[in-house]
Amino acid sequence: MHSIYENRQKGTIIIVGISISLVSIFLYFSRKLVDELAHEERNKVEIWAEAMRILSSDSNEGDIPLILKVLQSNRTIPVVLIDEKDNVITYKNIDIPTKDSAAFMKKEVQRLKAQDNKIIINLSEANYQYLYYDDSILLKKLNYYPFVQLLVMTIFLLVVYFAVRSAKRAEQNQLWVGLSKETAHQLGTPISSLMAWTEFLRMKNVDENLLQDMSKDVNRLKIIADRFSKIGSKPEIIPVDIVPTLQNATNYINKRTSAKVKIETFLPNEPIPVCLCVPLFEWVVENLCKNAIDAMDGVGYISITMKTNAEGMVIIDVSDTGKGIPKSKFKTIFRPGFTTKARGWGLGLTLVKRIIEEYHEGKIYVKSSEINKGTTFRIELKAAN
Repeated sequence: MHSIYENRQKGTIIIVGISISLVSIFLYFSRKLVDELAHEERNKVEIWAEAMRILSSDSNEGDIPLILKVLQSNRTIPVVLIDEKDNVITYKNIDIPTKDSAAFMKKEVQRLKAQDNKIIINLSEANYQYLYYDDSILLKKLNYYPFVQLLVMTIFLLVVYFAVRSAKRAEQNQLWVGLSKETAHQLGTPISSLMAWTEFLRMKNVDENLLQDMSKDVNRLKIIADRFSKIGSKPEIIPVDIVPTLQNATNYINKRTSAKVKIETFLPNEPIPVCLCVPLFEWVVENLCKNAIDAMDGVGYISITMKTNAEGMVIIDVSDTGKGIPKSKFKTIFRPGFTTKARGWGLGLTLVKRIIEEYHEGKIYVKSSEINKGTTFRIELKAAN
């Protein structure tokens, strides 16, 4: 299955994979930095605890001014020193409210205990103190910093993605519009020439039956040129009876299709007014039928049914007995470049979707499909009042 879109999708997956890898590396080193800082804070708290042990002991070991300097040096790490009965001996870097301070301190001790950041201070064989500490504000910020940065990067990438996507879509639209209008312009000269030749041959008394067939083909070329000229500009949408419009489009395909393909229509007997651009809508039906014929390799059955529902919607189903479409491709087939043919631009269904959804404010999608059994496309349009 050949698909330009699939190649682009693979490229996108590779880029996304590389981006995820880079982000993972960034998060890994950020996490490693946080762990190192946490370990460093643990060492500082252990030194602080040792200073408290020396200061609390009865012996005169150590340099008292140095010990006091160590105790005063902790200005960022919240610590609480308690005895064996959970009585608070001292604390540092914790903001205690003036109201209900005792209850607050009790909750704070329980919170620090739950974190299990504990250092046991052994004053003697039967005398222990417990030092609980929390991460500093800086370390807490660093814990969240990688995720904040990742969020900012993600938002930035999304903005860039949608900006590039919009620019690319606008560029594609300009390309299609330019190509369509140039095609209509190029067809105009030979069509005019053919019309003149038809009149000239009529003056020469050429067989009228042949001239009628030629006139039909020339008129067909005029319709095709008119369709191309309408791409990119707002087409004229007027209320028409959709039943004969759909039947005419089907009849045109039926006359130019092999007898091995049977096309049947199941349409309402009463008129159903719908706001349409008739040439573009007929193009949609022809495209769907041609795709169905290709999917059946020129042999099979196509049915076109139409009905209305209680919500005032006109529903048209185009079913075939072709190769079917994998469920994973239900949306992909409408994207530019997707084609199952060895040759082709993959723009037919893209234009079909644009005509139905942008010009007629309707919907078109794959209603159902089974491999080697067939596919049903569904069109939904609003009935005119």
